[in-house]
Amino acid sequence: MQPTLESLQRDLHCLRLCALTLAAGLVVLAVSAFRSQPDRILRVRGLIVEDAAGRERILIGAPIPLAKNRVRTDTARVRRAWAHRYPNADQYMGFYAGYRNDVNGVLVLDERGFDRLAIGDSVPDPNIGRRIGPSTGVVVNDSAGFERSGYGLLRAGGHYRVVLGLDSEHGEEGLALALFDSGGVGLMARDGQRSLFLGTDLGAVRSGAARLPFGLVLREGNTVKKSFDLSVP
Repeated sequence: MQPTLESLQRDLHCLRLCALTLAAGLVVLAVSAFRSQPDRILRVRGLIVEDAAGRERILIGAPIPLAKNRVRTDTARVRRAWAHRYPNADQYMGFYAGYRNDVNGVLVLDERGFDRLAIGDSVPDPNIGRRIGPSTGVVVNDSAGFERSGYGLLRAGGHYRVVLGLDSEHGEEGLALALFDSGGVGLMARDGQRSLFLGTDLGAVRSGAARLPFGLVLREGNTVKKSFDLSVP
């Protein structure tokens, strides 16, 4: 069953709650750190929180500090974890060298060193490709380090766009909601080769067309099966 707009809104609410909870926890830690010296300001270049086994689990900084337990900054572990999934592992590693791994904010790692939650400006690129522009927001990854959900404000082509996405296995978009400052808004749902798009023709937005059709498009792969232009009287 395809996720509904209501479920998308619930997921957005959960992402916001995660961000607020983490922010509240950081405030509590900061207050506790210098409660005995209320007139002091704590200044640090970075902060690493370790678990009971001594593994780096939370990184805070601008940018976050380097952690030996983090997979994304260890190219040997990147090759073992992800490169073998692609037809040409060396080509993937060549592309990966240009991906952004830093974040100005907070990054949560699991016990194996995979990125699980990132909050900041800007968040890391997905491990399957670069973003079209820096994104300020929240990213949630699965236990293999693939992005599964995210909410962000990014700038591309001189304009801002707000995007909420829910990804399927291996980072492929399953459900996305986007709003472009340059004009246009859309909801996309994909299940394998089948996809549905409701909203403004984003291709027309990107091309700068004077008329921006608004409607519904159903596709099988790259083939349009049905379309309804609701902007036509």
